[in-house]
Amino acid sequence: MLSTLFLAAAEDGADAGKAIALALGIGLGSLGAGVGIGNIFGSMIQAVARQPELRGELQGIQWLGFALTEAVVFYGLIGGLLAYVLV
Repeated sequence: MLSTLFLAAAEDGADAGKAIALALGIGLGSLGAGVGIGNIFGSMIQAVARQPELRGELQGIQWLGFALTEAVVFYGLIGGLLAYVLV
């Protein structure tokens, strides 16, 4: 009887640890992407303010950087979910 109680408590602790790890992984990934996206758009504003004639050329680079930075969040989400389910 006592051993089953300890086993149940250990399983609950493992599930709680996995949930915390998942939340931290996704949260920190999102935080990093938010900082990166802020840097991209801030740099774009400064670049266009300095040389408005380059706006068209810079916009493509801006959206490419945005998409690649945002992909990091999705990789973190998928990796965290896989780790949560498979471990």
